[in-house]
Amino acid sequence: HVQLVESGGGSVQTGGSLTLSCVASGDTISRYCMGWFRQAPGKERERVAGVSPNRGTPPYYADSVKGRFTLSQDNDKNTLYLQMNDLRPEDTAMYYCAADRGNYFVDKVICPRDTGGFGHWGQGTQVTVSS
Repeated sequence: HVQLVESGGGSVQTGGSLTLSCVASGDTISRYCMGWFRQAPGKERERVAGVSPNRGTPPYYADSVKGRFTLSQDNDKNTLYLQMNDLRPEDTAMYYCAADRGNYFVDKVICPRDTGGFGHWGQGTQVTVSS
């Protein structure tokens, strides 16, 4: 099964940018539903961005990050990225990469939407945004 390792977190000031990377091994991420989640202290883990293996399906973004975060993947490097611009203090959290094969229905993959639906997780990378 796939193993995931995140990197790229750090401390920035409001308005700054970071790019998170999630390097996968053991399997090919193009076959998986992939997602970026975050968890702030005292809060539940939430999905901020996701992508499905279905050709032509646009990435998902949470309303709180639309227009600021961009998800991309490089299948040759088997790596998922999250470009984060215009960072705000409320973006401070541990960020996790997640993967799941989803469920096949006819000719498409139905991807999970919440934390419990993803079976593979990285160890997380901390993002701290100061005002």
